Amino acid sequence: MRRAFALGLACVLAPTAALANGRAPATNGVFLQPGDDQTLLVRTTFGLLISRDAGCTFRWVCEKSIGYGGEFDPKYAIATDGTIFATTFTGLRVSRDGGCTWVTATAELTAGDPNRIADRWIDAIDIAPTGDVWVATAESAGANDVYRSTDNGVTFAPRGLPSATIWWKSIKVARSSPQRVYATGYQVAPTARAFLERTDTTGASWTEKPLPSTFQYGSTPLVFVSAVDPTNPDHLYLTSLEANPPRGDRLYRSTDGGDSFTEVLATTDPIRDVVFRTNGTVLAATIASGTFESRPGGEGPFAKLGETRPNSPDLAPPQLGCLAQRANGELVGCGANWQPDYMAVGRTNNPLSWQKLFRFVELAGPLSCAAGTPTHTECEPQWPALSQQFGVTGPPAVCGGSVDAPPAVDGPPKKGDPGCCDAGAPGGGSIVLGLGVLVLLRRRRPA
Repeated sequence: MRRAFALGLACVLAPTAALANGRAPATNGVFLQPGDDQTLLVRTTFGLLISRDAGCTFRWVCEKSIGYGGEFDPKYAIATDGTIFATTFTGLRVSRDGGCTWVTATAELTAGDPNRIADRWIDAIDIAPTGDVWVATAESAGANDVYRSTDNGVTFAPRGLPSATIWWKSIKVARSSPQRVYATGYQVAPTARAFLERTDTTGASWTEKPLPSTFQYGSTPLVFVSAVDPTNPDHLYLTSLEANPPRGDRLYRSTDGGDSFTEVLATTDPIRDVVFRTNGTVLAATIASGTFESRPGGEGPFAKLGETRPNSPDLAPPQLGCLAQRANGELVGCGANWQPDYMAVGRTNNPLSWQKLFRFVELAGPLSCAAGTPTHTECEPQWPALSQQFGVTGPPAVCGGSVDAPPAVDGPPKKGDPGCCDAGAPGGGSIVLGLGVLVLLRRRRPA
């Protein structure tokens, strides 16, 4: 049995609005390059978007070039030198030329080599401040483990968590103490249970941190390390998936390295991202439930953000399908491209007041790559259809636009409306707009 839990974003759309994989177009992940405040990677339900100018323009990389398809969302990471990593069911895909060429890590090794991770489901990835690349497998056809690369993803070695029954689902390296690594996984037999493992020796030895009896789970005991405090390796958050039925999650906080946990939030919608802010607070983002914030220091339960303003529109965060923080403290998030947010990607220093960075109509085209590269060969032929679907007009003359309050229209702005920051409806008005909702897609992939 091989399971993928892929989180997707959907809108109420006409059939012509869906892409070839059957999902509505949406953004659902953002990934930042350390030390480079200009590069943004944005995951979508139709491939990867790359910006090299802080979000002013975005170019598209299609799914086939990266090496996946269907209703699946890779987890991405980007190294300080710009190397891009993508997790897939058939290995770790790596691009060292900005997204034009993708190869599978360790594919040159023979089958059965203990250091080969090619042709295996890579389900978790994190890059340490040292540059070490950590991945974890969730393969049903053999034993799973966590692996580390010390040469930027060229070679990998197992790091001491082999198991024939556990699927490893998340891995996080403590930024302030990179020898501290957390990993979570689950098994269904002989007894269904979740696992939290911790190493303080870069994987030379591991200590299981049993989760307390008060910890609640969904129908499957799926637990993820959502965030580790960048200044304190003992301060972390775990998300228990679907532990607040029917579709909400529960968030747990530990301040002692996983020895104990306190529940701080129960949502009615899946938690998309947890972010430690530079001002000392912590944010938890959802789409339909809103955005929640801790007090400075992360203490106590989380409170839902929002502001009631008499005689004027209330303020509330957008429908955040993803959330990340730049080094300067600015937040970058995924909103609804159409109603109610009118921004596929936005930015802010105040989570109640966002500025649009990008909408789909503003796509600059496929990623510019040399003829013969996989992205040029696979994506260029697909671009005309995608461009027509979104009614692409290209990047705006001036980047960004205030979206503090929703536009005073019932539907999307009409294509051709004046203003550099307006974004038109997808081609020919074929999309019937609706409220964006989060869909938890459980896909069983044959072994």
